Amino acid sequence: MAWIEIRNLSFNYGRRPVLQNLSLAIQRGTLVALLGPNGCGKTTLLKLLLGLLPAQSGTVFFDHRPLPSLTRRERAARMAYVPQLHRPAFAYRVREVVLMGRMPHKRMLAPFSRRDHQLAEQALEKLGIGHLADRPYTEISGGERQLALIARALCQGAHTFILDEPTNGLDYGNQIRLLEQLAELAGNGYTFILSTHVPDHALWVAGQAVLMHQGTILAEGPPDQVVTRANLGRLYDAQVSILELFENFRMCFPERMACRGREKGRMKGDKHRG
Repeated sequence: MAWIEIRNLSFNYGRRPVLQNLSLAIQRGTLVALLGPNGCGKTTLLKLLLGLLPAQSGTVFFDHRPLPSLTRRERAARMAYVPQLHRPAFAYRVREVVLMGRMPHKRMLAPFSRRDHQLAEQALEKLGIGHLADRPYTEISGGERQLALIARALCQGAHTFILDEPTNGLDYGNQIRLLEQLAELAGNGYTFILSTHVPDHALWVAGQAVLMHQGTILAEGPPDQVVTRANLGRLYDAQVSILELFENFRMCFPERMACRGREKGRMKGDKHRG
């Protein structure tokens, strides 16, 4: 059985169906990219995986167990949510933000133990941000904040991380650094499920792509097999081609914009020749 298995999952907001009979299997140590237009059900699916919404039919299994049967601590040992935006009420140090990952394991008002602090330090080092430990969280960059939040999830002790558009609002360099870290952690056995609007992210780092359309799964599998011109055309109603730059590395480009660029190049060449 897969590490995460979704069986015949459906959900409605009122009378409006959002997810319809979804089934999906995710193996441990996989980086899964959810792709699809706004309103296709990506965020709703993530909320169902976190147990924040009750499934109206179907079941989610984590490590062979139905999600509703897991206690709060058992869920904390299996999964963690990494938010897109996080604005703390106080200027906590980065170390303190990461240490908060231990909260699901603590009794009310119980102090953090030496082991808690050790886990926080290990998480900071694993994400390569140990040098930020004493910096105010509110004063570091957006990319560094995302890494700190992933470190907090690691400190929690989870093996599965759920991220809703984690690169949204990050500059290009920070997007690349974040994706590299996620891919490295997935290579070490952690599981990531992230939603994204950028098909390139799936092609670059994902081991499994899930294309969602109108509450159903249009296609799922290895990105090089399912992130195709035909599927992206159906998904986004746009003409997108896949360019293989070198072996096992592909990128998407919009065909209409490419044609415009080609025409501009021709006009520029004609002007120089004239």
